[in-house]
Amino acid sequence: MKFWDSFLTWLKIKKKQANILIVGLDNSGKSTVVQYLQSRGKRSEVTVPTIGFNVEKFQNAGLTLTAFDMSGQSKYRSLWERYYAECHGVIFVLDSSDTMRMAVACNELELMIQHPEMMKNRSTTVGVPILILANKSDLDSAIPIGQIRVELRLDDIETHPIHLEASNALTGVGLHAGLQWLSEQIIKVNF
Repeated sequence: MKFWDSFLTWLKIKKKQANILIVGLDNSGKSTVVQYLQSRGKRSEVTVPTIGFNVEKFQNAGLTLTAFDMSGQSKYRSLWERYYAECHGVIFVLDSSDTMRMAVACNELELMIQHPEMMKNRSTTVGVPILILANKSDLDSAIPIGQIRVELRLDDIETHPIHLEASNALTGVGLHAGLQWLSEQIIKVNF
């Protein structure tokens, strides 16, 4: 009986689809993250800046994820909120070596979290789960993960499940662990 219950749960989840937003400041590595996840590690040689957004699909943990890779240029950031209502999860990509724009990234994260559409279930206080990828963490100039947690004030966020993961989008370090966490949170909150 336990086997059949597990099998039926697996089958039910296998058919689930979710939309995720991949956001962050320009040059943080969002498109490289998407390319790595979609191609399962087969890296493209050329990555060009995203203008507007790109849409890609890939599978993880029985979910079919439709990823909206949003431009991080300041003139396009206002587009992010147009996709919040249909969003099941967010990957916020942060260039952990960009010390000059850490405050800007923190501000954009706060604006996103405070947006009313980011509360998936309006009857509870559980918002859309957010995975923060501290990308380029392998660089000597990268801010340590603990300091990033403090600077983004992540421990003060109570409305959304949040996970911070050190990553390198070129090698895939941290991407699978982070995506696994996000997929589990999406299933928990939505299905």
